[in-house]
Amino acid sequence: MADIQAFGKKLISNLEKVIVGKRRPIELIVVGLLCQGHVLIEDVPGVGKTVLARSLAKSLGCSFKRLQFTPDMLPSDVTGVSIYNQSKLAFEFRPGPIFAQVVLVDEINRATPKTQAALLEAMEERQVTVDGKTHPLPNPSMVLATQNPIEYEGTFPLPEAQLDRFLLRVRLGYPNSTDEIEILNRQQLRHPIETLKSVIKVDELKEAMEEIKKVYVSDAIKRYVVELTNRTRQNADVYLGASPRGSLALFRTGQVAAALAGRDYVLPDDIKRLAVPVLAHRIIVGTAARLRELSAEKIVYEILDNTPVPGGDYEASSRK
Repeated sequence: MADIQAFGKKLISNLEKVIVGKRRPIELIVVGLLCQGHVLIEDVPGVGKTVLARSLAKSLGCSFKRLQFTPDMLPSDVTGVSIYNQSKLAFEFRPGPIFAQVVLVDEINRATPKTQAALLEAMEERQVTVDGKTHPLPNPSMVLATQNPIEYEGTFPLPEAQLDRFLLRVRLGYPNSTDEIEILNRQQLRHPIETLKSVIKVDELKEAMEEIKKVYVSDAIKRYVVELTNRTRQNADVYLGASPRGSLALFRTGQVAAALAGRDYVLPDDIKRLAVPVLAHRIIVGTAARLRELSAEKIVYEILDNTPVPGGDYEASSRK
């Protein structure tokens, strides 16, 4: 797994040329990329959500499109449309912005539910159906969506089915004083993203994605993953717990975390570090719990504290 570790270090260090002091969120974005998953970047305005997404796209040798969601946007603005060609006497499909390897969906919660739903098939099945015809998306295909959790005017909450299709939810938070001064220094003359270069080729990315699947996960770790997701469904403070898609997401992200650490086997700590960004956004907190200001993140942390950690057969030495 040394190649995956080197891959991750190269990509993360390139992103840190633009994003200051946010190592953990950057690592999560890279985890989502290698899992072939989609990432929701949720935070207040001005902390670098869009810049992080653009920086990832520039760091990869992939095609990139940006969608600025607004209330008047139509589903065809996302997926594309069939146009009648008079010279050929036939309809031709004109692909929309979703037909890119990295798609930035800015302010996803500003579009109507009908437009948001246009992303569902693309995110889960890597294809788009228009006028009864199915069109495959390019490989790899990743959606990076941003949203502001504070502003509610003119927004439409993401439905559970949409949230469940995001592998991870990432939050950046405000920088500390030292990092904020560094941001001022770096942007005094020009924005560092203007000089950011591509450091990863598409073939390298595809190869790394396949290598991830070979990371060993013991039966004890698999039981641990399933137990964590089961406890979100059984918790009295939870109205709706994580789906089996959540278990699969935790399983796959654990493989990536192990590979980025240079290991070819998953440890319980890999799962514990990823449980909150993988599971919290899939949970709907009950009304009584919300009145007590109990968040989904706190519930996942409590589940982690109360769930026994597997103790032995997960190491590489146990493999036959």
